[in-house]
Amino acid sequence: MKIYAILCTRDANKVTKTTVDLVEYLKSCGVGLFVNSGATSIFKAYQQAFEQANPDDEDIIIFCHDDIVIRDEPEEFVTKLVNLCSLPETGFVGPAGTTHLSENAVWWDQDIWREGKHRGKVYHLNKVGEEYMTYYGEPDDVVALDGLFLAAKAKIIRDVGLEKPDHFEGEWDFYDIHYTTSAFLKGYTNKVLDMNILHNSRGELVGRDSWHKNREAFISKNDLPIKIEL
Repeated sequence: MKIYAILCTRDANKVTKTTVDLVEYLKSCGVGLFVNSGATSIFKAYQQAFEQANPDDEDIIIFCHDDIVIRDEPEEFVTKLVNLCSLPETGFVGPAGTTHLSENAVWWDQDIWREGKHRGKVYHLNKVGEEYMTYYGEPDDVVALDGLFLAAKAKIIRDVGLEKPDHFEGEWDFYDIHYTTSAFLKGYTNKVLDMNILHNSRGELVGRDSWHKNREAFISKNDLPIKIEL
């Protein structure tokens, strides 16, 4: 079994130190890397790199943002990732998600959060560079995961598919909700991975018109809410 990671960024001229450090970290984990700089679509970038890797069904593929810091020791990180992905029912894994994707299709919905239906944790930086932890809940099974870090076995990815849905207009948005809920609806169990991860983005994507258009398209094609029945 091999592990591959696929990173993509829109601007080939703005490769940050965070990205360089992430690449070095993944290399220290023995992960094969595909870095797509200047990508025009996250769907195409992930699909092309996946095809280039040509992984065996049992290989693990990581899709992650280029502005994250993984703080687990490499051996610990790999062990946790492999153990969780190797469970026969596992679909996608990631550090944060929800057991209940509501009618608005926003996984971090505040009302659902207050009901205790989110899972995982992610560290962030505020506007003045101070670090804080966003705690969603204890790691558990979920229906949808945030796209800052996703991983799954290649056979799961082949079953779900990486191409952009025809009804999506935007090239960068809602891929994570589409991929992970598709896996859930196919009978796989998405899971939160207990990992220490810092994300250097505070969610400005919700201000993008394409995010709203893809969200509306997702809502129009899905019977919401999508939730784990307790």
